[in-house]
Amino acid sequence: MKAFRIFGIALCSMLLIVACGQKKKETAQVPFVDPNAKPLVKLAKVAEEPVAQIQVYSATIVGEIKNNIAPSTPGRISRIKVEVGDNVRKGQILVEMDETTLSQQEMQLKNLETEFNRIDQLYKVGGVSKSEWDNVNLQLEVARKSFQTLKENTRLESPIDGVVTARNYDNGDLYGGQAILVVQKIAPVKITINVSEQYYSKVKKGDEVTIELDAYPGETFTGKVSLIYPTVDAMTHTFPVEINVANSDQKLRPGMFARATLNLGTLNHVVVPDLAIEKRSGSGDRFVYVYNNGKVSYNKVELGQRLGDRYELISGVPNGAQVVIAGQAKLADGKEV
Repeated sequence: MKAFRIFGIALCSMLLIVACGQKKKETAQVPFVDPNAKPLVKLAKVAEEPVAQIQVYSATIVGEIKNNIAPSTPGRISRIKVEVGDNVRKGQILVEMDETTLSQQEMQLKNLETEFNRIDQLYKVGGVSKSEWDNVNLQLEVARKSFQTLKENTRLESPIDGVVTARNYDNGDLYGGQAILVVQKIAPVKITINVSEQYYSKVKKGDEVTIELDAYPGETFTGKVSLIYPTVDAMTHTFPVEINVANSDQKLRPGMFARATLNLGTLNHVVVPDLAIEKRSGSGDRFVYVYNNGKVSYNKVELGQRLGDRYELISGVPNGAQVVIAGQAKLADGKEV
C-alpha cells in the first residue's frame, strides 16, 4: 500500500513537470507584435527604356469588293446559274429573271424603230416636218434606254471577277428585296482595324503588317496598310486602318478571324516588375506603390505591353522611382514603411 502511494506521488510529479514544460513551450511560440511597427517592404528602382510598340489587333477578313446581285424592281426569278463557291468573271450572267416584260418592251422597241424608219424616209423627201421627226426620234431614244435598263435587270451580270459567297433564293422565287447573290473579290482581301490615336503619326501607308489566322495555326501572311482614315472617333479615340492582303492563292476567305500585328517603332516608357502591379478591388484599375522619403503613395497606372516578367507603363510612375514589389498587403496611400 505504501509503495502504491509513493508511485502515485511520483506519477503526479511527472505530469506536473510535463505540463509546465508544455505551457512554457507554448508561451515561447507566441511572437510579440509591436502594433506601432512600420510594415516591411521590398523595393525596386525603375527606369525608362526604349520599348518596341508591337500592337496586335483582332479583325475579320472581308473581300476587297463586295457586290449584291439584285434587280431594281420586283420580279420572278427564272434561273440562278451559279452556286455558292463558284468563281465568276466580270460580265458573266448570274441570274435570269422572268422575261415577259422584257419581251413586250422589245416588241414595242421594234415597232418604234419601224415607225422611225418610215418617218425618216418621209422627212428626207419633205413629207413630214422636222418637229414630227424629232418627236418620233425622241420616243425611240426613250424606248431604247428603257429596254436596256430592263434588260440589265432581267439578265443580271457580275460586275467583277470574284467568288459567289451567298445565295438567298431558289429558282422560281419572287424577288423580295434581299440580294439574290453576293459576289466578292477575294484576291486581294482586306481587314479593317481600329488603332489608338496616340499612334496616328506612326502608321504609314505601305507599312507591312503580319497576319495570323486560327484557320492556319503557325502560318503567317503579310499585308500592307492600304488606307488610313483621316478622322479619329471622338468616342473611342481610335482611327480605322485598312490592310490589304494579296491572297493570290485564295487561302484567306471572307469571314475568317484574323490577328494583325503592327510594329509602330519604339517609345521610351518606364518598365516595372510585374510584382509591383496591384489591382484595385471592385474595379479594373491597376496601381503601383511608389516609395519616397519613408512613405508610399498610391499611383494609378496605365499598362502597356507585358514584357516577360515586366510591364510597360504608359503613365503613372516617374522615371527613376522606387516601387514596392513585396509587402503591399498592409500598405495604404501615405503609409510610412
